[in-house]
Amino acid sequence: MKHRDAADFDVASVRQDFPALHQRIHGKPLVYLDSAASAQRPVAVLDAMDTYYRHDHANVHRGVHTLSQRATQAYEGAREKIRRYINARTTAEIIFTRGTTEAINLVAQSYARPRLQPGDEVLISLMEHHSNIVPWQMACEQTGATLRVAPIDQHGQLRMDAFKQLISDHTRLIAIGHISNALGTINPVAEIVAFAHEREIPVLIDGAQAMPHTRVDVSALGCDFYAFSGHKMFGPTGIGVLYGREALLDAMPPWQGGGEMILEVSFEKTTYAALPNKFEAGTPAIAEAVGLGATIDYLEKLGIEAIAGHEHDLLAYATQALSQIDGLEIVGQAESKASVVSFTLANAHPHDIGTIVDHEGVAIRTGHHCAMPVMNFFGVPATARASMALYNTRDDIDALVAALMKVRQVLS
Repeated sequence: MKHRDAADFDVASVRQDFPALHQRIHGKPLVYLDSAASAQRPVAVLDAMDTYYRHDHANVHRGVHTLSQRATQAYEGAREKIRRYINARTTAEIIFTRGTTEAINLVAQSYARPRLQPGDEVLISLMEHHSNIVPWQMACEQTGATLRVAPIDQHGQLRMDAFKQLISDHTRLIAIGHISNALGTINPVAEIVAFAHEREIPVLIDGAQAMPHTRVDVSALGCDFYAFSGHKMFGPTGIGVLYGREALLDAMPPWQGGGEMILEVSFEKTTYAALPNKFEAGTPAIAEAVGLGATIDYLEKLGIEAIAGHEHDLLAYATQALSQIDGLEIVGQAESKASVVSFTLANAHPHDIGTIVDHEGVAIRTGHHCAMPVMNFFGVPATARASMALYNTRDDIDALVAALMKVRQVLS
């Protein structure tokens, strides 16, 4: 993707949109560098949800009264915003879920499980988040299929030669992360989809980390499924999206049963509703969907290309600054990366690093980042991870560097 010049991005103005950033932690101004775990929310999202709760709350789809119609319009309006933003063909292809994890589980249980047989294979990569590992393990255990894992290199990049060699006549589905949450690696998903489709193999993309950082066009990608979460992209928790090609979703059985996903029920037989309702059993997360719709509006106003340019500058600055610290080793230095820097510091456990820098007002993530196979590959129990977003600045990076110098001082 072509990056717009970072100078075009008014980060000072953007920061004013995020109330959570304007507080003190342990007496120090908050420096929030944990957006890969969960990003902060702008006022526009908070206001949209507040307006819904104060004025429009009612259950959707079921009522003829005004509040229900308002709620339904807001809920389905959010679906249309998402459809347009990711360039899906129809709102029937936009399924609301609780997040990326539920979206992947839905595909594993409703698409893969009925189709997999002993001898079949599902292909993933070593750098996947647990949410794109465990559902496939479960589906394979349930069906007798085999989970195959493509390797990565010491830079944290997918070894495409080995990946392609693992694709065989037995491969029934490929599930791959767009961007690694633990390493920041941007995978060549368009190339993977094209290669897979030449062999008539469907592809699911875990897009949780991609949506805040890059333009996602599911029609251009040609992927069969694309999953993402609201809270990673400055929206609410408890809401996410599964995009699926309509023909595939139409052929899949419902994953959960209950209200909303039915057309007609008798004790003898139930007829299921059409897409997307077939996969949205029960009362949905209405306010969260409204908030996610407001998130889409916010990102469109800023422009994802401008955001990407700003973050590209931040990543380069952070990589250079952290590399100057004695004993610090960056884990994952792929040629193509998003706004994540994972690192270790000599003679300092990542949990101690996280605790000390928190007392300096700096919020980073420490641990295995739900990517334990990645940690095992690099031979570390955990890393410290600084993840940047559209509201971060070079001053935030300088604050992190100063806090890490404090870590060295305390632990020396």
